[in-house]
Order: sequence, then structure tokens, then C-alpha cells
Amino acid sequence: MTERAARKVPIRTCVGCEQERPRSEFLRVVRTPEGQVVVDRSGRTPGRGAYLCPSRSCFAQAVKKKRLARTLRAPVPDEVMRQVEEWLDG
Repeated sequence: MTERAARKVPIRTCVGCEQERPRSEFLRVVRTPEGQVVVDRSGRTPGRGAYLCPSRSCFAQAVKKKRLARTLRAPVPDEVMRQVEEWLDG
């Protein structure tokens, strides 16, 4: 019998600091096919995603350089920004 191959860990890049990490360490913000921008806590919502490290400095860079909106190809509503800040505080 052969050993089962180890499961490949998906790697993603933070839009703030541009550092690569396993997907499970990020918060995902997604633009759905309907055009809504939402925080995706499950990581499974269909659409175009952007990943953020759990760091205020990464979030600040992503907002300052408009990387979050550019990656999603859509403006990010203030409500989504507040949800991301709450996630960082929690």
C-alpha cells in the first residue's frame, strides 16, 4: 500500500503587505457575481476575492494604496470596512 499524499495547503497573498501565507490565516473580502462586496468568513462565497492578514498595518496599507478596491475591481463600502476593523479588534 502507498501512503496518502499530504494535502496541499493553498497559499494566498495579502493585498496589504503582499506576504504569502496559508489561506486559513487570512480574512477574505469578496465581490460576488451580483456585484456586492462582502466579508467572507467561510472562505467559500463565490466571486472575486481579496485576502488580508490579521494586522492593522496591512489593512491600513490596503486602504491607503487602494489595493483592496483594485483587487476586487469594485469600490469597498464603508460597512465592509467596519466589519474588517471589527474582525481585527476581535
